[in-house]
Amino acid sequence: MSLHLNKVGLRALGIAESFVRTMGHSILAGVVMRADLRVDGLAYARASVGGDDATEAVLNIYRELDRKDINAILLEGAVISWFNVIDLEEVWHKTGRPLICLTYQDSPGLEEYIRDYFPGQEEKRQRYQNLGQRSLIRLKTGYMVYVRAYEADLVEARILLNKFTRDGRKPEPLRLASLAARAAYRQRWNRIL
Repeated sequence: MSLHLNKVGLRALGIAESFVRTMGHSILAGVVMRADLRVDGLAYARASVGGDDATEAVLNIYRELDRKDINAILLEGAVISWFNVIDLEEVWHKTGRPLICLTYQDSPGLEEYIRDYFPGQEEKRQRYQNLGQRSLIRLKTGYMVYVRAYEADLVEARILLNKFTRDGRKPEPLRLASLAARAAYRQRWNRIL
C-alpha cells in the first residue's frame, strides 16, 4: 500500500504503551489521527511484560478499529513491555500498512540484554535481529529521531513524521497514544489497589 502523502484525509495509527515491570501486562493505546491533527479513533490492547505477544497486541488494536482508511502505523518502539518484540513483517503482512517505528535515544542495541534476561529464547533474539538497523532522521522541528521504516523509505518516513509532528520530536498520534495508555494504566492500577 502506498502512503499517499499528499492525500487530504491522510491518517496514521499511532500505538504507544504504558507499563510497570512488576505488573503482568502493559496497556497499549492506538490513536487514529488525520494529518490535520484531528483524532479519529481510539482502541486498547494488552501485552505481557517480558512476553512474546506484542505483535498480536498491535494487530488487535488494528482489528478493533476496523478501519480501511489508515495509511500508516506509527509505533513508539519495536521492542515494548520489557523485551516484548514486535514482528514488523508480520504486522505489515496482516495489515498491508507501512510501519514507522520511532525511538529517541542512541543505543548499542538490546541483543546482549535479551541473551542475559532470556537465556535459551533464541526465537526472541532472532525477532530482535530481524528488526534491522535504525536510521537517524532530522524532523522539521530540528529534533533527531531514530527510525525503522518497513515498506516505506526514509524520505517517505520523514515527510509523514513531519506532517504529524507539531513540536518536539514526538508525532501527535504517538503523543496522544502515550497519554491514553498512561491514563488507562493508572485506572487499572487504581482498581487493583
